[in-house]
Parts: sequence; C-alpha cells; structure tokens
Amino acid sequence: MDAHGPLSEEGLVRLLDRTGARLDHPDFGAYAAELDAARLRAMWHDMTVVRAFDREATSLQRQGELGLWVEAVGQEAAQIGSGHAMRPSDFVFPSYREHGVAHTRGVDLPEILRIFRGLQHGAWDPAAHGFHLYTLVIGAHSLHATGYAMAMARDGLVGTGQDTDGAVVCYFGDGATSQGDVNEALTFAAVNDAPIVFFVQNNQFAISEPATRQSRVPLAQRGAGFGVPSVRVDGNDVIACYAVTQWALQHARSGAGPVLIEAFTYRVGAHTTSDDPTRYRSHADEAYWAERDPIARLEAHLRELGELPDEAVEAAASEAKELGRRTRETVKSWERPAVETMFDHVYAEPHGTVAAERAWFSRYERSFVDQGVHA
Repeated sequence: MDAHGPLSEEGLVRLLDRTGARLDHPDFGAYAAELDAARLRAMWHDMTVVRAFDREATSLQRQGELGLWVEAVGQEAAQIGSGHAMRPSDFVFPSYREHGVAHTRGVDLPEILRIFRGLQHGAWDPAAHGFHLYTLVIGAHSLHATGYAMAMARDGLVGTGQDTDGAVVCYFGDGATSQGDVNEALTFAAVNDAPIVFFVQNNQFAISEPATRQSRVPLAQRGAGFGVPSVRVDGNDVIACYAVTQWALQHARSGAGPVLIEAFTYRVGAHTTSDDPTRYRSHADEAYWAERDPIARLEAHLRELGELPDEAVEAAASEAKELGRRTRETVKSWERPAVETMFDHVYAEPHGTVAAERAWFSRYERSFVDQGVHA
C-alpha cells in the first residue's frame, strides 16, 4: 500500500477492525449508535443473500444466458451499509454494479438482469423503488443525478426538517472520477448546493487500470477542489459505511449541499465476465483483501456478541438458495419483449412527441404485415 496516495488506508473511518472487533470514532461513532443486534443481523443477511445472487448471475453468464455480468463481490459492505442508511424519500442513481443497493431499495434482483440479457434498454419505472436504471456509460449518470437533486431542492423537498426531506445518492467507481461528466457534476452540485451524496466505490481498478494511474492523492481529496465536504471510509466495514452515509445524507437533506464519500474497498472478482484480473493484480493483494472480507468481518462481530444464532444462518442460506433457483428459472423464462416497449417510461407523464413516434412505429410495423412480409 502506498503511504499517501489513492491506495493509502490513511484517514479511513473504521468502526469494525478486520477481525470484527468494534471500534469507536469521535466524529462518526454516534451515527451508528442506533444499530442494534437485529439491524446488524439484517445487514449480514442482506450481504450474504446479495453475494449468492451475484455468484448465480456469474454462472448464468457462463452458461450463455446473459451477455455480460458485472460482479460486486467484495463490495457488499459499501452497498448494504449505505443502502440501509437511506429512507424512502431518497433517490438512487447507480452505475452498473450496485446490486446490493438495489436489494435494499426493494428491487427484485432478477429484474436487474434484463439489461444484461439484452431485453431492456431503458424501459424502467423508477417510481416504485427510488432506484434509477443501471447506467453502462461510465460517469454519465452523475450529471443526471445532480440535475435531479437540484430539482428536489427547487421543489422544496429538502431543508424542511421533516421526514419527507430527501437527497440523491449517486454511485460510481474510482475510474469514473477521471471522467469529465463526474467533474462537471461536482461543479454543478457545489455551486447550486444540490442535495446529493457522491458515493465513490474505490475498488482500486478501473477495468484494469489501477487507481495509482488515475490520481496522486486519495480520491476523497478531490472534493476539496470543488468545495465539497468529503470523507474516506473503510468500504469493507458495513457499520462505518452506514454511519458515514447517515451523516452525509443528513447534511444533504438539510439543504447544506453535496458530500463526497470515498469507500475504499476491493473488487474480488473480475471487472466484468469478459475480464481477466490475473493479468494485472497479484495473489498477494487478493490474499490481503480476503482477510478483510466484509461479510466475514460482520459475522465475527455478531458471533462475538452471541447474536448470530443457527436459525439466522439457516434462514440466510435458505433465502439465498431460493433466490438462486428463482433467478435461474426467471431468466430462462423471459421472451423477447415487444419492440414498442422502448417507448415506455421515456417521460414520467404522457408526451406528445413520444406518442406520435409510437404511432408512427406501429404503422410502420403493420406495413410489413400488409405487404405479406410477416405472418
């Protein structure tokens, strides 16, 4: 690990050490005080189930059922911890690896596989979950997220002191911080006091490019250049991720403006199923991070407390197995949707131009039937 650069662990907020022992923090410890054993078990349960789903999706891709899959194994603490800190009035803009966050927002996990099977290209109704469609263009969604946050502020949905106050959480990786869109989003968010939390999952590799080739300093320090309060957190510590996100969301919801969180974690698997990580990282690094596994860390803590009974472990295993079965059967049962579905959910409300284009396309499709091209 470098001493002061983007791979440094210096300055990380940490509330669980790698063995599962509970730590305190003068600034953020209080934000995790409400986490009793039941809520910690729920986080462990969610991380366990999401990892099992992730493995199942990888298997489906290897069997040719998905065109591509993006693993999140090893990053569960950052996602489940931050996801548990949100409330219904918050809105999430993910990139393409936020399966754990989707789970915490009530998204049925098999549904996110449609885009990886080539059956969905934007037809998504976010109203049901406060969770936007995955974005495959790296960093592009950060501007959309900032605009949404600015609109929330203009609609009076922040700074009232009520439970209805909300904020946006925008997730992206370390590689996206090098994209112009992300830097523009930080500028717009800062000067407009947008209620948004930029959540960077620094998993240390942008595809195959290490973070040391993207920045000379920890990524959280970039926030200072935009006037955005920033914090680094141990991304494999679910309790710390929860606490830091709680603080950031309270800051944003109050109308005080944006926050940047850098969750320092590690991508255990490949960037995608088309990647070979053995070509650019060492077994020593993999072994180092295996000792800091987020699920094992919280499990050790719960066992030390005597708060992980056998029935809780069995329940998680049972749910994971059932989700795997349902995921396989669901994906294999999907048929190609009607082409007209591409017009659904373009706008939240009916739109004249979209309606006209849909009508034209219907006439165009019928013309082939009329000419006897299609049965």
